[in-house]
Amino acid sequence: MELFKYMETYDYEQLVFCQDKQSGLKAIIAIHDTTLGPALGGTRMWTYESEEAAIEDALRLARGMTYKNAAAGLNLGGGKTVIIGDPRKDKNEELFRAFGRYIQGLNGRYITAEDVGTTVADMDMIHEETDYVTGISPAFGSSGNPSPVTAYGVYRGMKAAAKEAFGSDSLEGKVIAVQGVGNVAFNLCRHLHEEGASLIVTDINKEAVQRAVDEFGAKAVNPDEIYGVECDIYAPCALGAVINDSTIPQLKAKVIAGAANNQLKDTAHGDLIHEMGIVYAPDYVINAGGVINVADELYGYNRDRAMKKVETIYNNIEKVIEIAKRDAIPTYKAADRMAEERIERMRNSRSQFLQNGHHILSRR
Repeated sequence: MELFKYMETYDYEQLVFCQDKQSGLKAIIAIHDTTLGPALGGTRMWTYESEEAAIEDALRLARGMTYKNAAAGLNLGGGKTVIIGDPRKDKNEELFRAFGRYIQGLNGRYITAEDVGTTVADMDMIHEETDYVTGISPAFGSSGNPSPVTAYGVYRGMKAAAKEAFGSDSLEGKVIAVQGVGNVAFNLCRHLHEEGASLIVTDINKEAVQRAVDEFGAKAVNPDEIYGVECDIYAPCALGAVINDSTIPQLKAKVIAGAANNQLKDTAHGDLIHEMGIVYAPDYVINAGGVINVADELYGYNRDRAMKKVETIYNNIEKVIEIAKRDAIPTYKAADRMAEERIERMRNSRSQFLQNGHHILSRR
């Protein structure tokens, strides 16, 4: 892997390798872009096949956070950490505290949070060494469980997508197929049920499905049947890559709007659903409620303020749809363009400011 060539191609700023022999820490911090502010992105702990695979994952995820934070309207850039190790047996206090010292050494350029393989308890150990961490225990002033907030953002974004598809953002009477009924999706189902939507649900966890049936009167189907059900809106809230060659021909929904990450298996699938006239709410725009919520911790967490910001996901989906129409492109491309345009505006603004400052100094 030609690291500098890759970093230059996608305009990464920094890659930091962190090693602590005593604790066994092997971590990679990738900082993609800090134009809008410090890089915010979680710490993932995983048993990677190779060090190169870990580096690639850190780089890919960091770039994704740049786009997610920019599209969410946050004054934050994108970064990510991967720790090489088995989260079930390689964790210890020394490891996370050593990692916390590395974050502190970056002096605020990077702020972390929990991710796959890490927990609130892990973030608390990092917090012993640095303040540049979010998603810590509520006792330390954190925002707590992000699932209800993420769900509310998805609900708001779904309403905006429905407005484009059906002419009204009301979900009353709409049939919504929810794939996966985990913590986020269950909270989403509650919002949909309260507005009068009819729910079709599926999950490999039969208890989760039964809970949705009991509480919301949902209809249960087998996991492989969810794609082809008669519905108005399909909400992928479990695995990624569920919009693919085998599932697209089955879809009857007019809207795709859900909480899952990386819903498109390939960009070509985003082009295909666009050609079919399906309104797609890009995943990293609609599911940004969690990152918006933890970002509020940086100002001293205020739930009302955080929820008000999460409500703007509705407006962000509207902007994506406007750009898609303006440029005659699919919404997944429009989401990238919205993020890129915001970053570019800030770069131009800073450049202009520096030029003006130079002119003032040169006249003195």
